[in-house]
Amino acid sequence: MAEKSAKKLEEKKLGSTYQVPVCKHPVKGFVRVPGSKSMTNRALPIAALARGQTVLKGALFSDDSRYFIESLRRLGYDVVTDESRHQISVMGAGLDPLHHPQGIDLFVGNSGTSARFLAAFASLGEGRYRIDGIQRMRERPIAALLQSLQQVGISAIDELHTGCPPILIESSGFPGGKISIRGKESSQYLSGLLLAAPYANGPVDLYVEGELVSAPYVTMTVEMMKQFGASVTEEDGFYHIEPSQYQAKSEYLIEPDASSASYFLAVAAVCGGTIRVEGLGEQSLQGDTKFAGLLEKMGCKVVYGSNYIELTGPQGQLTGIDADLFDMSDMVPTLAAIAPFASEPVHIYNVANVRIKETDRIQACVKELRKFGVRVDESEDGLTVYPESSLNQGVSVKTYDDHRIAMAFSVLGLKVPGTVIEDPGCTQKTFPNFFELLEDTIS
Repeated sequence: MAEKSAKKLEEKKLGSTYQVPVCKHPVKGFVRVPGSKSMTNRALPIAALARGQTVLKGALFSDDSRYFIESLRRLGYDVVTDESRHQISVMGAGLDPLHHPQGIDLFVGNSGTSARFLAAFASLGEGRYRIDGIQRMRERPIAALLQSLQQVGISAIDELHTGCPPILIESSGFPGGKISIRGKESSQYLSGLLLAAPYANGPVDLYVEGELVSAPYVTMTVEMMKQFGASVTEEDGFYHIEPSQYQAKSEYLIEPDASSASYFLAVAAVCGGTIRVEGLGEQSLQGDTKFAGLLEKMGCKVVYGSNYIELTGPQGQLTGIDADLFDMSDMVPTLAAIAPFASEPVHIYNVANVRIKETDRIQACVKELRKFGVRVDESEDGLTVYPESSLNQGVSVKTYDDHRIAMAFSVLGLKVPGTVIEDPGCTQKTFPNFFELLEDTIS
């Protein structure tokens, strides 16, 4: 029954197309976006391992988080949700539920975070764990994580020998030891190992090979582990984790999602006016809050408060920029979609890893921008978008079942009459009420 309900999530869609309204005046207002996907999907396994009840407040309810919740329930953890109050109550039980000698299947849809975190999580248990998803999930690499688990004697294989799910983890517990992990494909491999490491049978030493993509997400992981009582030390790409126990918290507040906030900051950048995103401030754990600083370099005015980020659009046009988005690669579609409105080219680089996201995001951005008549140069690790003062109207944007393409190009569509977003339901992955909030923002 649980597996059937998880698969039903993949079938849910909002509708076949969405007509983007035209923004005819500068915007002004306050926005509070849903909870952080990254924080929710880190807090869930931590709370499950901690003994006792933890209530996650401000949690995200989306396809990705629901897949993770359903998987924890399948594994035997007690997780109670209250979507109306944005709360998830997790009754932590340590490793007790992770005993599945007969084997258990977990379905994660197209949630890469769930697949990677659950692979490391399952390796703590005793038994056989199979993790699979939709067809696109079967094209998303996970071999580097499997190889890292193999280094400490855990059986971790890709069933189809493609380096992608479905994967099969067979374990009798995580022994601890020294592990190396490639850093350039995805920071989630490292985060998954870090989250599981306190429950290994011995100390764990993790070493990152090469440059680490999206490093702020790993910083978030470490900070959240420490908030729940884990012992983690880090120095120059080496992480040392002593065996310890997470401590349950009566309440833990999930920040609003900084990646989701980027679309509304971008609305003010292209439509003019001022938007204040509430719940995010200078002390945020999320690296994607730095996107506001990128827009500031393009001519916007940004004010950071203790509990908000406020952005005012430029007096004239946005200016061009060279943007190394290695540390915030989820911002590639957002920046690419507003780049045609800049007065000079926008060069986005060092983001080859986004080719293995929900879709090849570089290629998707190039194809969809060209439909609007925009000149775009594609490279292996990025793209250059040139200014275009007369964009093609009536464009139908293909979203490739990628929530970030849908949301980013909706921002572009606010300034281009007749823009249609295909398969808007893909935003269920992280932002179920995106279009409703977008319309409220420009009304």
